[in-house]
Amino acid sequence: MRFSLFVWLFLILLSIFCGCGSSISAYSQCVDRERSLLLQLKKSLKFSSSNSPKLGSWNEGTDCCKWGGVMCNQEGHVIDLDLNGESISGGIDNSSSLFGLHYLQRLNLAHNDLDGSQIPSGFGKLSNLIYLNMTLSSFGGQIPIEISRMTRLVTLDLSYNYRLVVKNPSLKLLFRNLTELKQLYLDGVNISAHRHEWSQALSSLSNLQELGLSFCSLSGPIDSSFVNLRSLSLIRLNYNNISARVPEFFADYSNLTELHLFSCGFYGKVPERIFQIPTLLVLDLGSNKLEGFFPDSVLKLTHIVYLDLSGNNFTGPIPSLRKSKNLTDLYLAVNRFTGPIPSFRMSKGLIYINLCCNNLTGTIPWSHFDGLVNLTSIDLSENSVGGTIPSSLIGISSLSEILLQQNQFEGQLPEFPNASSSLLQLLDLSNNKLEGLIPMSILELGSLRGLTLSFNNFSGTMQFEIFQRLGNLIMLDLAYNSLSIDASGSNSSFPRLTGLSLASCKLQQFPNLKNQSDMDYLDLSNNQISGEIPNWIWELAGNGYSYLNLSHNLLVDLQKPYSFGNATLDLDLHSNQLHGQIPIPPLSNYLDYSSNNFNYSIPVDIGFGCIIGSLLFCERWRWWYYKHVDRILLRILPGRVNLGRRVYRNPIRRL
Repeated sequence: MRFSLFVWLFLILLSIFCGCGSSISAYSQCVDRERSLLLQLKKSLKFSSSNSPKLGSWNEGTDCCKWGGVMCNQEGHVIDLDLNGESISGGIDNSSSLFGLHYLQRLNLAHNDLDGSQIPSGFGKLSNLIYLNMTLSSFGGQIPIEISRMTRLVTLDLSYNYRLVVKNPSLKLLFRNLTELKQLYLDGVNISAHRHEWSQALSSLSNLQELGLSFCSLSGPIDSSFVNLRSLSLIRLNYNNISARVPEFFADYSNLTELHLFSCGFYGKVPERIFQIPTLLVLDLGSNKLEGFFPDSVLKLTHIVYLDLSGNNFTGPIPSLRKSKNLTDLYLAVNRFTGPIPSFRMSKGLIYINLCCNNLTGTIPWSHFDGLVNLTSIDLSENSVGGTIPSSLIGISSLSEILLQQNQFEGQLPEFPNASSSLLQLLDLSNNKLEGLIPMSILELGSLRGLTLSFNNFSGTMQFEIFQRLGNLIMLDLAYNSLSIDASGSNSSFPRLTGLSLASCKLQQFPNLKNQSDMDYLDLSNNQISGEIPNWIWELAGNGYSYLNLSHNLLVDLQKPYSFGNATLDLDLHSNQLHGQIPIPPLSNYLDYSSNNFNYSIPVDIGFGCIIGSLLFCERWRWWYYKHVDRILLRILPGRVNLGRRVYRNPIRRL
């Protein structure tokens, strides 16, 4: 009896399993006609077999529903085709077999290279599409009117196809029938619309939830009918020329979580209600012409994660963001904020803090950064903050960059706790009043790539070769301190530097930099280097570095033979004792050979520093210095975007 019951249960389970197997088989078996269409599509496309794993799996005689990037419904019709990043090049013809897949609901052609080809009018035949993604696919030309026939579309992404245009047909004609749209991304598409026409054209899309229109050449003001889009949760209008006041009706969007208005030409005061939208996670108002005090209502944005008010004219003190416990990114740089630096100890999730280029004063209490275990970057540069640098700040183990240059910090630089395990890549303390010895724990910062300590009062004698311990270093600037740098023991095993400034470091000889093939900035001016300029200096120039300053030394000649090669070299040799033939690089933007003993007359356009004096040279030096530092910063932290005057931000949310 017990055995019979077991057999009975086994047979039931077996029948269920077999039934499921039959169901799966029926579900996955594709329609022959559509398999044929897909094979025709593969044959018509240009792609790289080694970089196209999905297309590479499309083989005749196999079930197309099991091919890479293909999904079918229960009847075996292809409903989803994902060719994202398949290295497709060339274009897609209007007669492509793709447009015979009438059951297709989702199509992804993103991240390919269609080489500026037009979007085929055949897309109008795919009337069942609800999702179409062609971002970063290099389409070009006018968006065809046939797009308007895809009336079931819920998501349309044509973003970052920078050669696409919307002119004729207009934005209104293209989208008036697409009333089901919830996500529309046209970032980077050149939209020709007079003033507020674009906002009027989109105001009928009442179901729209996410709208991306960055880099679209839009102008303003934004039409009041835009208030009809009450379902919007994301608005992205970065890098346009709206040139108007921020509309107060943005505050009427009860679901708004992200508002990106970076570099839109908005001006005046921001409506108070904007800072009271309780659902906001991202508020980006950076690089506009906004003004007024730091709004206290920001403190009510308890869910805010990303806040950017940088590059405006906001004034007054920065309040403590004690209620913004979810904040990760804070950018308030390049404003006119005054007063002390607020405490951030309640915002323990902070990753980026940028307060540079304001009028902040006072000191930094040790407790201000207590508990910020996720902090990656802090930039307080170009303020008037004083006092000592707290060890609680430089001891944050998660930091990859500390930028405190051009302030009033004084006293000794503390030792770096746990330096050997530090993640620090960039340390800039230049243009302060720091003094004493450079702490030796700096040499244990194994991840350090950029070290700038210039224009302080550091003292003592240091062997140049000890910096070889920083194996990842690419930029070193110790200029204009009270240091004595001994380069006598240096050897060619030094790290691969791209920038080195040892100006006014009491050098008596050239450091051995023979193997520095990546060098593009070298300043050894205002030292006591005598004798010949070694010919390997020009070999470095031949490898591409573009600025060399050996002025204000005791140099008398150039070691021969020497050759400049084809490098573009800006060269400053003024105020030495050089004689003989004048060396002139074939490619140069700036030369100064003044105050030497050359035998030949110096052309008018060479050595003009002797006429205008040191002011011009200093200005030129500063320009080169900051240009070089900006370039180095992008090498050290390539995930950042250079937005001018050394203001760097995480670009992920903005684009």
